[in-house]
Amino acid sequence: MKKIILLTAVLVSAFSFAEISSNEKSILLSFYHSTNGTKWTTQWDLNQPVSKWHGVTVENNHVVELNLPMNNLTGSLPLSMGDLNYLTVINLFKNEISGELPTSIGNLSSLKILNISFNKLTGSIPETISNATNLVSIELFMNTLTGSIPTNLNSLENLELLSLYNNQLTGELPSSLFGLKKIKVLQLNSNKLTGTLSPDIVNLISLESLVLFDNNLAGTIPFELDRLKNLKDINVSHNKFNGYVSRSLAEKDTFKMTMVDEYGIASALSVYSEKDKAIVNEE
Repeated sequence: MKKIILLTAVLVSAFSFAEISSNEKSILLSFYHSTNGTKWTTQWDLNQPVSKWHGVTVENNHVVELNLPMNNLTGSLPLSMGDLNYLTVINLFKNEISGELPTSIGNLSSLKILNISFNKLTGSIPETISNATNLVSIELFMNTLTGSIPTNLNSLENLELLSLYNNQLTGELPSSLFGLKKIKVLQLNSNKLTGTLSPDIVNLISLESLVLFDNNLAGTIPFELDRLKNLKDINVSHNKFNGYVSRSLAEKDTFKMTMVDEYGIASALSVYSEKDKAIVNEE
């Protein structure tokens, strides 16, 4: 009887302190070394169970969250991060991470929150990011990302926040961007984006905030924006838009639709008055 009780106690103890698989632990160790863990502000005690490592959340014996903001991470992100299949949150805000965003990020089918903003990422945003179809929030602002915005973002049907401002992104706004039915906040300001703003933006029925400030967008601003009933905030100034805008849109814009021409001269767009159908100049 004593042996049975002892065996039961051992099994219960082992179950209570069950840890993640050796594969997941190996990936975390790779991440630790790749980002110079010995220089982190708060380091991992590798002799402790993974569940006690700073910023790591373990549920059902799997790593589900990696929260290490403002922790002096340097170096680059390993490709193997894409094998942490149960991750729902990656928050590495305001560190010194350099290199490219791994293409394997698209393998994270459970990922909902991706925040690697305020780092030193370079290269392009991988097209594979659209494979992480549970993403609700993508924040990659304040990096040095180049290239164009991925062309197949419309597969991210749950996306509510896309924040890519203060990078060096180029090219036109992809048509897939206007298929994001749940997007609430779209922040693409302070890049080098060109082309026009499509009337298809009217498809963004959940949009609350549109920020395209400080790019090289041209053409006219679609009047269809007026049909977005949830739109509360808009800033499309400091581009090269021309033509007329509605008064309601101009009043929502922080800089009252002030554009900058190729000579650096700033001027406000003319405002179309819906009330009396007259066209007046915005002062």
